[in-house]
Amino acid sequence: MKIYIYKLFAIGTLLFLSASCTNDTELTSLKEVSFSSALVASPNTIVLKTTTASQPVVAFSWPAVVFPIQAPVTYALEFDIPSDVSGSTAWGKAVRVEVGEDVLSKSLLGDDLNKMAIKLGLPVDVASKIVVRVESYLDRKIYSEPITITVTPFAKPVVFGEIYMPGSYQDWIIGTAAALKAIDSGVYQGYVTFPASKGLGFKFTNERNWNQFYGADANGNILDGSTTDFAITKAGTYQMTVNLNTSKWTAVAYSWGIIGTATPGGWDNSTNMAYDHQLKVWKFTGALKAGALKFRLNNAWTINYGPKNNSDGIMYLDNPGAYDVSEAGNYEVTFTIAEKNPTTGAYPATGTYTIKKI
Repeated sequence: MKIYIYKLFAIGTLLFLSASCTNDTELTSLKEVSFSSALVASPNTIVLKTTTASQPVVAFSWPAVVFPIQAPVTYALEFDIPSDVSGSTAWGKAVRVEVGEDVLSKSLLGDDLNKMAIKLGLPVDVASKIVVRVESYLDRKIYSEPITITVTPFAKPVVFGEIYMPGSYQDWIIGTAAALKAIDSGVYQGYVTFPASKGLGFKFTNERNWNQFYGADANGNILDGSTTDFAITKAGTYQMTVNLNTSKWTAVAYSWGIIGTATPGGWDNSTNMAYDHQLKVWKFTGALKAGALKFRLNNAWTINYGPKNNSDGIMYLDNPGAYDVSEAGNYEVTFTIAEKNPTTGAYPATGTYTIKKI
């Protein structure tokens, strides 16, 4: 009797395994998937100008790709020049634009397309070709047939000048107020740290005097000669943008920070640095532990810098290295970095730093 029971058990096990293998084969076999129609660009010839920098200049659309598995499909656009889309390194230098899940269209602003064209090496004021394709991804990547658009990029004019931002954060001393540099005609930008121990009010001036100043109107916008202060909501470091053309200003939280086992936040959270607007350097003063330290922007790994060694005082974009803090103690850490390229939007390849025990 036991022999028959064992045989039945063995047969049942084999049938179960056989059925499982059959199901696995059906689930994992890759069925052919493709785009049902072409990617479309409207228009396909674009002449970029400063006047269209903030306007949509081209729209791409494509059909949904139907995979055998029912799940959201992720789409992205890839842009490259014709000479780089064939051979063993095809599309290796492409600029990628994430679109999203189950999204079948994407528009680009003039400024974004211009930065992309410059990054791809297109000459300014010359009509040149860009090849575009769509990537769809679920259990594998499927690409559309590429199309070609013609783009004429422009060079942003170099602008000069600055305005000033006296306020509670620096005791309203006009001579030491933060300078906001011109980034476009009538548009100024810079960084300011509002310490928790100071007030949150400020104004703008055209020169380092009070001959012409700007305060807030009833809606908080810029009004020439107003005695009402502007104010931010809480202490911290901000990227200040002032547009005298539209009488608007913005304050966006912005900070370089230190991260690593030597820092208060470890590898989980950046410790924000304060911006010294007079020396134009980012600073941290406080306790560090023995361990690793590097720099990143806005508490995210998107933009981060690491050193190649402990001695040359240089941090490199996306370098996996970290500075080795050899012993615990109180330190002053500084980080100096140039602005990102206004044409391409790229961050500089290097920044400099100091780490001194105090």
